[in-house]
Amino acid sequence: MTSHVSDATFGEEVLNSKEPVLVDFWAEWCGPCRAIAPVLDELSQELKGKVKIVKLNVDENPDTTVKYGVRSIPTMILFKGGEAADIKVGAGTPKAGLSKWLEGHAA
Repeated sequence: MTSHVSDATFGEEVLNSKEPVLVDFWAEWCGPCRAIAPVLDELSQELKGKVKIVKLNVDENPDTTVKYGVRSIPTMILFKGGEAADIKVGAGTPKAGLSKWLEGHAA
């Protein structure tokens, strides 16, 4: 299972992480967000130790959402070394494509 981060824990969990971190910006009411969640859970297990995958609820954490300019969800931002390194918007990428994308950024 992917873990959850908040405005309060974002710095420590994401920006200070030694490994790359994929942040899934999502909301409970978002159908595509719910559709992609099982895929991200699977990838979280498959890529354990290479890439950390976390979720941030945009409704409950507006500061981080605004800071990174998230206007559409799901938005997935990959952070490396405390900086946003890559981004994908939408749930249209199949699992194999997400896996390949993440592997390209793996620690």
